[in-house]
Amino acid sequence: MTRDFIHINDFVILVEEADSTKMEIDSCQFDEPIVAVAFYGSGNVDLAVKYGQKQKDFQYTKGLSLSFYAEEEVEFEHTVSPNKSLKCIVVATKLSKLEQLPNQEGELFFDLLQELVNPKDHFVEGPSFYMTPEMENIVDSIFSNNYSGKTKMMFFRSQITALLSHFFGQLALKQEEASKPQHREQLNKAKDILLENLDNPPSLSELSKAIGFNTTRLKKEFKAIFGVPVFKYLQNERLVSAHKLIRENEATVQEAAWQVGYDSLSSFSNAFAKKFGYRPSQIK
Repeated sequence: MTRDFIHINDFVILVEEADSTKMEIDSCQFDEPIVAVAFYGSGNVDLAVKYGQKQKDFQYTKGLSLSFYAEEEVEFEHTVSPNKSLKCIVVATKLSKLEQLPNQEGELFFDLLQELVNPKDHFVEGPSFYMTPEMENIVDSIFSNNYSGKTKMMFFRSQITALLSHFFGQLALKQEEASKPQHREQLNKAKDILLENLDNPPSLSELSKAIGFNTTRLKKEFKAIFGVPVFKYLQNERLVSAHKLIRENEATVQEAAWQVGYDSLSSFSNAFAKKFGYRPSQIK
């Protein structure tokens, strides 16, 4: 079993590797509270996290990236066996050092790992997911490198920076995905109601009631799905519909304005010109 501690800026990097022909327990603890991310390589070791009377077990760790907060009394036990070797990289920073991290890393910890920065227990499990192929390649390269001395430190610094960048990038994507609206059917219904009533659209409160939302939620989720606010979407569709009516000689400019809900011809003409770059009377 090999265990290396490498200090890079205000990060402590723990690199552990172990193989065994029989079942063995590899145990470690940290000497003060930390926030960390563990990256598991090609081994598929079992992990038990013990603290007080509690225990958290992890199986199928191969390829896992696991963020966590841990105090001194938390014990990490890896069960190494012939078919379950240990290859683990832990990137840790002391809780007291978070604000001193360089290059915005500290901001990322505070923004994306809030439950770890403000822990409510001796051990707190943060976001975890299985690594992308790019992340796995970085982890593999760390275990297979043959550098030494200053060259090895330079290599580790670049690889750990890349690994953390991928981790926080994936975490941000997952949080963004989780925050997307989950009610597309209702929002599509709202859109259809607008399209069916271009000349006399419902108010925002009427539209909200029709799909079972409150107005704040409707405005927020409609924009998230369709990219524009509710009535900006309505205006765009009105003008597109009017353009088609005029272009295909189905209505005069005045008639098209009325059909899509404009009472003022000048207001219609100004909005049309702002969207298309020319007046409706210039359509050929």
